[in-house]
Amino acid sequence: MIKQVQLTKLDVNDWQELQKVSIETYKDTFDPFNPPDIMDAYLTEAYEPKKLQRELANPNSSFYFVKVDQETAGYLKVNINDAQTEKMGTDNLEVERIYIRPAFKHQGLGTRLIQEAEKLTRENHKAKIWLGVWEHNEPAKHFYAKFGFKRIGQHSFFMGDDEQTDYLMQKVL
Repeated sequence: MIKQVQLTKLDVNDWQELQKVSIETYKDTFDPFNPPDIMDAYLTEAYEPKKLQRELANPNSSFYFVKVDQETAGYLKVNINDAQTEKMGTDNLEVERIYIRPAFKHQGLGTRLIQEAEKLTRENHKAKIWLGVWEHNEPAKHFYAKFGFKRIGQHSFFMGDDEQTDYLMQKVL
């Protein structure tokens, strides 16, 4: 059976589906590594409706759902200029999130989204693309390295009061 894969750009009205997919995919990846109370508090804050609506309305951020046979399989979030989560300069595009729902993993959708991010980097006249990945997320680190991303630093990320480390990875296009 041939599956139809398409990317659709989100607008501020898509916040509810974005929230649902964000919570599902974040829990799938990070639940085993965090206590339930810390995870619940993080998810409530990170994917709060007004926060998502502000992110969706930001002209320097873009979200894209990847859909398989019209079902949302995951999404991509990219940032440029002041929307970047780290000051990486105006010649960079940040991939803030590539989230794939569990039922759709290992179907090439992450590849499709990273290729879209590279295309958006070029369309926005940026020379580099970067992202942060949790130091213990071996599948993600391997995935990005396969596409030519190299570690250039790190920063702290907090789950409650638990300080965790994200590796910063970058690719020059």
